Amino acid sequence: MMPGSPATPDHPTSRRIGYFLIGALLGLTGGFVNGLLTANLPQIQGALGLTTVEGGWLTAVYSMTNVCMSLLLIKFRQQFGIQRFTRIVLIAFLVLNFSQIFVHSYGFELVVRGAGGIVASGLSTLALFYIMQSMPASARLGGLVLGVGISQIALPLARVISPALLIHGNVQNLFIFELGLTLLCLACVSILRLPPSERIEAFEPLDFLTFFLFAPGIALLCAVLAQGRIQWWTTPWLGYALAGSIVLVGLAVIVEHNRANPLLNTRWMGSAAIIRFAVVAASMRVLLSEQNFGASGLLNVVGMGQDQLVGFYMMVTAATIAGLIVSLVTLNPKDLLLPIMISCALIAAAAFLDIDASNLTRPRQLYLTQAMIAFAAIYFMGPTMMGGVLQALAKGPSHIVSFSATFGISQQLGGIGGAALLGSFQLVRERFHSEVLVQNMQAIDPQVALRLQQLGGAYARTLGDPALLQAEGGILLAQQVSREANIMAFNDVFLLIGVLASMAFAYLLARWCYYKWTGTSPLANELAAMAAMRNKAAQ
Repeated sequence: MMPGSPATPDHPTSRRIGYFLIGALLGLTGGFVNGLLTANLPQIQGALGLTTVEGGWLTAVYSMTNVCMSLLLIKFRQQFGIQRFTRIVLIAFLVLNFSQIFVHSYGFELVVRGAGGIVASGLSTLALFYIMQSMPASARLGGLVLGVGISQIALPLARVISPALLIHGNVQNLFIFELGLTLLCLACVSILRLPPSERIEAFEPLDFLTFFLFAPGIALLCAVLAQGRIQWWTTPWLGYALAGSIVLVGLAVIVEHNRANPLLNTRWMGSAAIIRFAVVAASMRVLLSEQNFGASGLLNVVGMGQDQLVGFYMMVTAATIAGLIVSLVTLNPKDLLLPIMISCALIAAAAFLDIDASNLTRPRQLYLTQAMIAFAAIYFMGPTMMGGVLQALAKGPSHIVSFSATFGISQQLGGIGGAALLGSFQLVRERFHSEVLVQNMQAIDPQVALRLQQLGGAYARTLGDPALLQAEGGILLAQQVSREANIMAFNDVFLLIGVLASMAFAYLLARWCYYKWTGTSPLANELAAMAAMRNKAAQ
């Protein structure tokens, strides 16, 4: 249907199975690039001797490259073909993974994680192509949903397998595992290649000017969102970086707005439908931070380690797979708003159910709510992406680059922006609750004095000085106060997410009722244009 995408001939059943299995492997590998980093960031920081700020840069650099390089990768496929694209992506990452086993430095780790963002973008595209090859023509839109969803399964699955990889405390096993996956992917795509694709002269000189303005602007914005919560928002350089981001992205938009054949179609991206699509997609990522930041942060506060959360994340993985299956079965291009609306309702209900957490909360109490969140996380993804793809293809294949930029930015910035928003809110509320708790605690209070004596008694056999015993009791009491303040702050986070999700649900419900009442379909024109394009291609 468009240059850079492989042809879709009829395949025998055995080859279809092979395409599907390879697509699943590529999708999981692409998801593991970010999933293993997120799940094991504290361990990687410890192994390399990094500070929290330096660890934050590892996350930021992945987001920077993942968002920005998708613009050029699409045109690279269109000009040089899918096979060259596949080989370059996998061989380059293989070299970096192999080097990572022997080179242990912060600078090299930044390079690897930056390359990982590029590779993850490329692998997700390859997974999509391979899975769509395994589908009959009538089910290829479902293949789009399946290809997008498989990479999302890797995120909770990474937390399931990480304790086994780190069983001896050796972070090197993570790097070897990534190397093995890359070798396996390279072998599979060499054995069973994608059909050839049409090539065109895609690149224009101004494309590179746009990229060298747009990419640093988005990178600066990612840096602000990733480091704002860690270094706090009043740090001067964050303001300069945000201003630089606005200027650079603004210049890129000006260049593109006045081009005859733009890389980014700003007029289409600025239309009401596409802005609404981007806002909904980004908002969903923010709401889904309830699980990635809220639930995992709460369990960490109450003392749950990775080994104790394997069963919890197995349940999350199972719920994610269930969400993918249900999304695939119930997919209806004429009503893509309903799954997003249901996802918002599930997130709101789960968040409100979690607001009574305490220091006795354990993973078992969160199974139901986090299964609801995991289900919603994948249930909304396919319909959301399909809505954007249909709007882009209906306008012509040239709009796919603009769609990729819109979708990638909304997902990545929504993800790190959600963590930044909720993390900052949780920190502010923790300070508030801590002050409230502390101001009501005085040493002359009999209950406080008794608690100090009880806590200090743990050191009675090693410390004979009563003053030191009381001081140690005060330290332990302060730790308990900090824990309780953090738990109360996480409850506030759950309440905030519940309110925001309820507002999003109300908005989507109003739009859905309007479409049902008037008997209209928001994508009727796009579906008609796609049908006409298919008929023309068949002729």
